[in-house]
Amino acid sequence: MLTVDAMPRGDGWECTVVVSDPGGVTSHTVDVAPRDLARWGRTEEPVAQLVRRAFEFLLARESSSQILRRFDLSDIQRYFPEFDEEIRR
Repeated sequence: MLTVDAMPRGDGWECTVVVSDPGGVTSHTVDVAPRDLARWGRTEEPVAQLVRRAFEFLLARESSSQILRRFDLSDIQRYFPEFDEEIRR
């Protein structure tokens, strides 16, 4: 199970993501800048939905315990160069 809550912070959003799976429960904080939403978000997509899609991308590649506890959404592309292309689908 994956839950995402987005709260406005400064000029962007701070998203709390909780992942519950057979391995346990993990909590993550993802900072999203307006440029990230403009770059990877779909038309009229809430920021929480973009972060959900990003976590689905990450969870397809690693376990929730391997995902950083706090990071900027744009950091994903540093670790997974294919993120930019795949998240736009």
